[in-house]
Amino acid sequence: MVRERVVVREPAPVVIRHMPAPRQEVLIAQPGPGYAWVQGHWAWQGNHWQWQAGHWHHGAVRRMPELLVESVGVAPSPNHYWVPGHWHWQTNDWVWARGHWAY
Repeated sequence: MVRERVVVREPAPVVIRHMPAPRQEVLIAQPGPGYAWVQGHWAWQGNHWQWQAGHWHHGAVRRMPELLVESVGVAPSPNHYWVPGHWHWQTNDWVWARGHWAY
């Protein structure tokens, strides 16, 4: 009689590289009328979170939107970690960078 052995493996815990807490910034003097402040924020660059300092932008600036909820799923390998999605300032507006697996 042949006996089969069934091995059930739980998925490895997901490692998430959360962005650090926002930094406190000191607003410098407004350079002139028609300028709005773009708040500083964290953005994923390469393999780490990089602080993007706040700055004045000539034109309207809407507030950074709320974070979006994303489904993480199972890591492609035990060496992968999840980088959560985040908003970053690009040209004249906030743009959503989707979460992704990295290693």
